[in-house]
Amino acid sequence: MFRGSIVALVTPFREGAVDAAALERLVEMHIAAGTHGLVPCGTTGESATLSHAEHQKVVELVVERTNGRVPVIAGTGSNSTQEAVRLTKHAQDSGADGALLIAPYYNRPSQEGLYRHFMAIADSVSLPLILYNIPSRTGVSIEPATFARLAQHENVVAVKEASGRLDLAAEILGGTDLEVLAGDDALTLPVMALGGVGVISVAANVVPRSMADLVDLFREGRIAEARKIFYRLFPLFRALFVEVNPVPVKRALALGGVVSDEVRLPLYKLQPKSEETLRQAIAEVGLELDLFPGGEDAPPAGAE
Repeated sequence: MFRGSIVALVTPFREGAVDAAALERLVEMHIAAGTHGLVPCGTTGESATLSHAEHQKVVELVVERTNGRVPVIAGTGSNSTQEAVRLTKHAQDSGADGALLIAPYYNRPSQEGLYRHFMAIADSVSLPLILYNIPSRTGVSIEPATFARLAQHENVVAVKEASGRLDLAAEILGGTDLEVLAGDDALTLPVMALGGVGVISVAANVVPRSMADLVDLFREGRIAEARKIFYRLFPLFRALFVEVNPVPVKRALALGGVVSDEVRLPLYKLQPKSEETLRQAIAEVGLELDLFPGGEDAPPAGAE
């Protein structure tokens, strides 16, 4: 249902507020570049530091600007089941095509708690849902048996697998009818080789055409061509996680003159040593930001 290179959108800020004009320009850039779908308000979108009103506004803006041209999958997860239900209902009411649900973080529920959490959300809407497994951030991993139980719900259609465990991706693909999207750019090809259908990508923020081409070529059976793109981009995949996401990718976008690199505390700007690593990768790989529609309020290239 949701396949290809789906970008985990950054949320641009300017002087502490969401930069709506820049966000709209990002949407247009991705559609022009061939990105297959958009995820606002995920981890890369700094959902943890958005107010409820901001979260809702970002989802509404992306849905409205996209206007049905590609799927919009709103990040609506929370460590409060009630809040996740409310955010997912809002995404549905706003016209989103689906929702991305991170496993509850910090409170570390049991597998039964995870099952009941996701089932409560799935029962509350008619949207297709992608479950998001990223134990490095949440402190808990969704186990294969839990995925198998959740797969019985008609609204649960896919998994964003970001545990870094290819064996878990294989168990999901082999033991359920759920589709799997890589949650780590550096594992895009390995996950697709197992039967995955694409990636929810951080790198697509800055190399949108190459990520779309990589996935398209692999799905067309043109494996050698896809592999060539993958290895060319690999240094950038690494550099974009030289510090915690989305600090490096926002800095890369700022260096390309696209948006400010402003992040919200407790995140902080990229440190000098890390920036050297990022700049080296950019010099080696290049960025694909020429499709970004400029405007009076767009930052100058290399903006600090």
